[in-house]
Amino acid sequence: MERFLGGSPLSVALRLALISIVVGVVMSALGLSPQDLIFRLRAIVQKLYDLGFGSIEWILQYLMLGAVVVIPIWLIARLFSVGRDKKDV
Repeated sequence: MERFLGGSPLSVALRLALISIVVGVVMSALGLSPQDLIFRLRAIVQKLYDLGFGSIEWILQYLMLGAVVVIPIWLIARLFSVGRDKKDV
């Protein structure tokens, strides 16, 4: 157990408690709370999610916009080429 914890359980618990108190004092002085940290972490994850899927949405919008023009032209070209014999080309 000591190998896993990095020392005796009691000394590790005391060190963690002391570090937690120091970090708590610093966070309190900065006006941060655990709820703020969780909220900000969620906001960062949401922004990254939106950024990733926002770019996919942007690409799909341009794809659809171009397809409105390209697909009908391609279809008309294919319809006109169906009647032609390959020897005529």
